[in-house]
Amino acid sequence: MPVKLPIYLDYNATTPCDPRVFEAMAPYFVEKFGNAASRSHRFGWEALEAVEKGRQQIASLMGASPKDIVFTSGATESDNLAIKGVAQSYREKGDHIITVVTEHKAVLDSCKALQKEGFSVTYLKTDTDGLISPDDVRLAITDRTILVSVMLANNEIGVIQPIAEIGRLCRERGVLFHTDATQGFGKMPFDVNPFNVDLASVTAHKMYGPKGVGALYVRRREPRVALSPLIDGGGHERGMRSGTLNVTGIVGFGAAAQIAKEELAVESATLVSLRERLMTGLKDRLPDIQVNGHPTLRVPGNLNIAFAGAEGESLIMGLPDIALSSGAACTSASIEPSYVLKAIGLSDTLAHSSLRFGLGRFTTEEEVDYAINRVSETVAKLREISSAGALAGDFESRSYGASSEP
Repeated sequence: MPVKLPIYLDYNATTPCDPRVFEAMAPYFVEKFGNAASRSHRFGWEALEAVEKGRQQIASLMGASPKDIVFTSGATESDNLAIKGVAQSYREKGDHIITVVTEHKAVLDSCKALQKEGFSVTYLKTDTDGLISPDDVRLAITDRTILVSVMLANNEIGVIQPIAEIGRLCRERGVLFHTDATQGFGKMPFDVNPFNVDLASVTAHKMYGPKGVGALYVRRREPRVALSPLIDGGGHERGMRSGTLNVTGIVGFGAAAQIAKEELAVESATLVSLRERLMTGLKDRLPDIQVNGHPTLRVPGNLNIAFAGAEGESLIMGLPDIALSSGAACTSASIEPSYVLKAIGLSDTLAHSSLRFGLGRFTTEEEVDYAINRVSETVAKLREISSAGALAGDFESRSYGASSEP
């Protein structure tokens, strides 16, 4: 079967909307357009019913009660609401927050904003695989600690953190535990109760739903989590997030969650197989490559590889037929190496030589094989041009611990 170009291998950035999700959403654009807060007529009732169905579907995928789900515009808002909301609500109890240097910017920047308000933040380092040690969390907790925020799975290197152990530690110490579950939700088993999670950020567009809708799980009992809202105006979503609900988006998010619940096990196995096919194929064709992050404790569709001697942006420019991410964060003035790759010990050069492959629901074996050939050819050409000497010397030793700065 011929491969249709371009190939999309950036599923960690966003996913296409599943046709079944779009089909579920379609009536709510035109026919069922009511406001879920309009309680005096059928249009509003239909919208509210759809919202509550979506709430139940999303809650079911994470083992939560529908009443624990607060709808937002996406995971970035959910992270902000969780971290800043807890900080303001529990300020009299304490002013210390613990997180990790490899968290998403929505978490890190929220913490930095709180530091300007006088809060203290500890940024834990990871080991060379990108994993956080539960012991480091335990040692960092003080009598003033009110929140620990550790992501379920990393958006760049796909590493799955030991959140069950961290959650247990937090529960024992009476500290609230938040996880940015965005990259793992719908792709791996996730249950807020055995994991002792008190708050969890999720979004639809990372799991074949629409963009612009997310949710925050907020535990209502044992313990009951109090949050100060970021947005005021009407008291929607139990007073935590005012604003007219995105009914169409919520319907799509719910449908995506339902599909994930039914198909997660089979889909995960397929993606692991495709990921191994890609990794083995590249290693067979190219010397001096390195998988960034833990080799197995990672979300099924993620593979981040450093190609010593081949600069990442040049690689991407040489692969216009394949959608990939370099892992380099573009600023207004320059292109900086990925802070996540730097945090796990990669040099600037090697971080710049890394690509993130994101495989997903619609990725085929033919596309993977095509990518193996094209990437291998392009890396070989760039290495020939650069005449990069001793490539293996770039793979440096790395360390971990804790710091007060990310």
